[in-house]
Amino acid sequence: MRIQVIIPTYNEAENLRQLVSVLFSLPLDLSVLVVDDNSPDGTGQVADSFSASYPGRMAVIHRPRKLGLRSAYMVGFQASFKNGIDAIAQMDADFSHDPQALVAMAQRLAECDLALGSRYTDGGRVDEAWPAWRKALSAFGNFYARSILGLDLHDVTTGFRLWRREALQGMPLERVRSNGYILLVEMAYLADCLEYRLAETPIYFADRKWGKSKMSLRIQVEAAFRVWQVRWAYRDLRRLGKAGRLALPPAGS
Repeated sequence: MRIQVIIPTYNEAENLRQLVSVLFSLPLDLSVLVVDDNSPDGTGQVADSFSASYPGRMAVIHRPRKLGLRSAYMVGFQASFKNGIDAIAQMDADFSHDPQALVAMAQRLAECDLALGSRYTDGGRVDEAWPAWRKALSAFGNFYARSILGLDLHDVTTGFRLWRREALQGMPLERVRSNGYILLVEMAYLADCLEYRLAETPIYFADRKWGKSKMSLRIQVEAAFRVWQVRWAYRDLRRLGKAGRLALPPAGS
């Protein structure tokens, strides 16, 4: 299975120096695509140096300014579709997503369309150093989105995902409008509306060691309101039920 890992970046130079080397050490047929939003700390240049060191396995898309998570992934998805790969991974650059978990997620993808790295399924956990308020906020955010959207998932906001290429290509991505981490909720809900096979793999979610978190109060407020908009936006697909499911070949074919 040929996997391409898409990593949106903004000021992640220190993390990227470590992350790329770890990814290429995994026992997977893996390539990396960095989508950098003109990071002032030189993240794009770090990515370029890796691209020169790993020709054919590392690519970089340089964007002129900070354009956001949604557009970064959409640009990355379209680039990946042209590369003839079998699976597309989404992950953060800050080591909160353990690269080693990709091995188990790739194995899980043999029986599903989307494998999610889950903090809240059995065996998953978050950083022990997180303060109680942060753990409570994260858990409530998942409960809130799951309850409103009726998703049978433990971790709907996780940004660590591995898609079968055919499944991701079958998504009406032009309808996706969310920014910030609510984008992740919207895409999970859209996949569920299409009745894709979703599976969770437990992960340990570590706090970042370098750089600054992109989370803000504005993003959290947007997410709270946007969940209701997401439910309304895909009411047509939800009504279709099984008729709305894309006919995909069996997993592992």
